Amino acid sequence: MSGSSSSARQIFKELLQGKTASRPLFVPIVFSLGARVENLSLHAFLGNPTKISNSIRQIHSRVQADGVSCYFDPSLEAEALGGTLEWPSEQGPAIVHWPASFESGRLAMILNSPDESLKRGRIPVALEVIRRLKTLVGEDSLLVAGVCGLFTLAAHLGRVDSIDTLTGRGVPDSALEIAATVVAQVSKAFAEAGANLIFFREDSLSLERLEGLENWISLLTPIFNIVRFYEALPVLQIADEHGFAANVGALLRSAEGCVLCASPLALEHLLDESCIPASAPMGISLPTSTFLEEQARNDTSSFLPRLMSDLKLALVTTTEDVPLSADFKRLAAISALVRG
Repeated sequence: MSGSSSSARQIFKELLQGKTASRPLFVPIVFSLGARVENLSLHAFLGNPTKISNSIRQIHSRVQADGVSCYFDPSLEAEALGGTLEWPSEQGPAIVHWPASFESGRLAMILNSPDESLKRGRIPVALEVIRRLKTLVGEDSLLVAGVCGLFTLAAHLGRVDSIDTLTGRGVPDSALEIAATVVAQVSKAFAEAGANLIFFREDSLSLERLEGLENWISLLTPIFNIVRFYEALPVLQIADEHGFAANVGALLRSAEGCVLCASPLALEHLLDESCIPASAPMGISLPTSTFLEEQARNDTSSFLPRLMSDLKLALVTTTEDVPLSADFKRLAAISALVRG
């Protein structure tokens, strides 16, 4: 840690207790970069807990962050449920394929059960990585893992391919129910294994057109309660910045017990509309372009301190996994800016 007055562990405990953080936690998602460190394809890297643990530990020493990215893969739950992955490139993400007989109305008959899913695919690998890093990194470094958001996973199950069609009616109820059960099981397993921060990543959620907002919130609340029972902190990360702004009131009401994380533009809207939350801890998701060398002159150093101060941000992270071309100097510079 640097000379910051508050350690990551102290801030984490403050947030768990519902207190205002003395400074934001800096926890960028830096995971697949480990494949480059180990000179492996992303596919091979994601299945090797030894390579993941060793590379993430090396990266953590250079990034100077408050958290260690233990496992982040958007296809993790889909594969565990029975989806087949296709890897079109060495370092690109997987494409999920379902059986030819797949019909959303027969999901429970076709997919692996939620309990069985914990033993399938790479979920055992992710759990092993968390356990290993718990012993490998320092006591004050927080362990971070990501799970698929409910509607994002349900969209995969319901074969909803476009954000524009992702509404309350666009996703089958059966898909959403299965997604909620699986996400609850996986996030519980991650917390039991030792994860301190669990990101719920809604990358395919169009809030502006979502008619099932209240149902979505009602499904998330017990999952957050389970995570907090194991003394871990849920982070709800929403990619849809315009939908966030349109539904900020409902989202803030639903944010009890979690850190609500959005883009700089969405948070700027809070300030413009004087919608500063009274108690809900807020986080910011920086675009990954922030960490590229050619962005060295961007305005992060001007808007970030203002948002940190005016919104009393609890957490600073990234919109997605930082790219292989990320500049470690940029990561370290923003870490210094956030951590003081």
